[in-house]
Amino acid sequence: MAEPIIQARDIGVKFAINRRRKLSTRELFIHGFRRQPKGEFWALRDLSFDIAPGDCVGIIGRNGTGKSTLLKVIAGVLMPDEGSVAVHGRVAPLLELRAGFSNDLTGRENIRLVGSLHGMSQRMLDERFDEIVEFSEVGDFIDTPVKHYSSGMRVRLGFALISQLEHPIMLVDEVLAVGDRAFKKKCYDAIEKMLAGGRTMVLVSHNDSDLKRFCNRGLYIKAGRMEVDGTLKEALETYHADSDSDTKKAKAKAAGTAPAKKDGEAKGAAAGNGAKPAGSAAKEDAAKDGAAADDAAKEKERAQGTAG
Repeated sequence: MAEPIIQARDIGVKFAINRRRKLSTRELFIHGFRRQPKGEFWALRDLSFDIAPGDCVGIIGRNGTGKSTLLKVIAGVLMPDEGSVAVHGRVAPLLELRAGFSNDLTGRENIRLVGSLHGMSQRMLDERFDEIVEFSEVGDFIDTPVKHYSSGMRVRLGFALISQLEHPIMLVDEVLAVGDRAFKKKCYDAIEKMLAGGRTMVLVSHNDSDLKRFCNRGLYIKAGRMEVDGTLKEALETYHADSDSDTKKAKAKAAGTAPAKKDGEAKGAAAGNGAKPAGSAAKEDAAKDGAAADDAAKEKERAQGTAG
């Protein structure tokens, strides 16, 4: 059996809540000097797993459960507060829409800067530059500062560059959700080619079809802890079952919080709508009949007085 290319043991990552910082003028205007209680929370806790060379592993879970944090730990961007992670090979990360680019540099300058940081030689960059630009479809804007690029343009350029790296491990975080159908097909073809060449990939995605297309294994993370480490089918089934259960509970809770109207409120609502309770209507009719009888008696008395 091949040695794991990624080994994680009891990983834990902790973040501070409401860490003190200077408030902006806007925040002071809205919130004053009030602050939320301080504290900490564990984005990840007690995560252990191995990933073998050539595997494509899908990381599954709801937003805010620590999926992207896990990729950053594997990439070495974050250091765990507990446990350890061992990565045996260089990592090609595509972790965010910015793709690690500097906003003030042009696309051309970013290709050379980011490529160099990932270990590409100047000769390799020169040889593959045209291929990177052609794949990204941003040739008309290659000398424009990246801050003027759309999200899709950034991702296209980032994927085109990262896919040229010969590193054995690729980390991809949701970036395939950006881009048109034609570009996604190019990305899919590139990923399949890399996986066929023995590369290892860890993919974070909410798209079941992408996960099923590439991944042979799934890790389902729930509230920062490992819920399922098994086949992709097992991970997806458990995740969807939990999501359906949470949705039902939320609907039941919302329905239960709607207050039932009391008799007094119902009567008031009925009166506000112009409707009158049956007893009230009967009393009004009786009062009207009594008033009519009194008027008739008074009229008779006046007639007799006139006749006398």
